[in-house]
Amino acid sequence: MSQPQQTTPYGDELAVVTVTYSPGEALERFLDTLATATTRQVRVVLADNGSVDGAPERAAERDGVELFRTGANLGYGTAANRAIAQLPPEVGWVVVANPDVEWAPGSLDELLAAAGRWRRGGAFGPLVREPDGAVYPSARLVPSLGKGVGHAVLGRVWPANPWSRAYRQSDTAVVERAAGWLSGSCLLLRRTAFDSVDGFDPRYFMYFEDVDLGDRLARAGWQNVYVPTAEVTHIGGHSTRHSSARMLAAHHDSAYQFIADRHRGPVWAPLRLAVKAGLAVRSRLEARAGER
Repeated sequence: MSQPQQTTPYGDELAVVTVTYSPGEALERFLDTLATATTRQVRVVLADNGSVDGAPERAAERDGVELFRTGANLGYGTAANRAIAQLPPEVGWVVVANPDVEWAPGSLDELLAAAGRWRRGGAFGPLVREPDGAVYPSARLVPSLGKGVGHAVLGRVWPANPWSRAYRQSDTAVVERAAGWLSGSCLLLRRTAFDSVDGFDPRYFMYFEDVDLGDRLARAGWQNVYVPTAEVTHIGGHSTRHSSARMLAAHHDSAYQFIADRHRGPVWAPLRLAVKAGLAVRSRLEARAGER
């Protein structure tokens, strides 16, 4: 494995970046619970993609909370990139988290403690719970072509199929370990690692930006570390069963982008066409199911 490329030296200060787009009352819970997640002083940056509900403006009245307007709805990764880029060099640790995350007490300190144990750790992710308390599989393998297709085709009709179980690492013990990628709902990032891969890929408007980031960090010699002693609850959930047609289309566009990036050139053209056609069919089927 190649050694991580070190970039600009940073200090040891901590910042939390959350991308907002009319987040409603969830943002207040995010900030309230963050106060008990760490004993360290933390700078909070709201990377706002054009909210119209007033929630970011109200939140920015709190001490230590800054409102950073992106100027448009740029998508999750691009907004996070821009907010991180304007942080001062004293900030060497950055959390990127959804505004509908609720933090368990001490959870951020647990992530920071793990960072001290994993010197090649570039990204650290907590155990993520659903609102009903179920554990979401937030530390997964980077999807290979075989596992990705098996999961995409059978994941909804046969959730326990072997390809989905392998991809989700459903049978893996819930222990601190390296993973292929970590859920972007809550990530602690070593800023030098984030810089070394140029942050999130701006081509992903939403979905798969976390899969892509984890894969590129690993290729650059960093590790994605799952830290289940740190817990958060993702109130928004992860299911697309009731998502709009636009969100389904965005998900499948990002899935195709991820696969196409890793299968370039004329020899892979038939595969890319087949994947695009398959995703289009799945998108139509899911849209119809959502209308029932």
